[in-house]
Amino acid sequence: MTSSALTKPQMRGFLAKRLRFHVVGAFVVSLGVAAFYKFAVAEPRKKTYADFYRNYDSMKDFERMRRAGIFQSAK
Repeated sequence: MTSSALTKPQMRGFLAKRLRFHVVGAFVVSLGVAAFYKFAVAEPRKKTYADFYRNYDSMKDFERMRRAGIFQSAK
C-alpha cells in the first residue's frame, strides 16, 4: 500500500488558470445578456413609444382630461 499511486494536485498557477477561464466566461455571458436586453426589451420599447407619439395630440388629451375634472386650476 503505497501513497505514490496518487498524483499530486497542481498548485502553481492554478488560480490564474481558473481566473482566466471565468473572466472569459463572464465576458461572453455579459455580452449575451446585453444583446438579449437590447433586442428583447429596448428595441420593442422604442418602437412602442414611436408608434404612440406618431399620432399623439397633446391638446386633445389635455381637453379630455380637463373635461374629466382632473385639473383643479383649469376649468
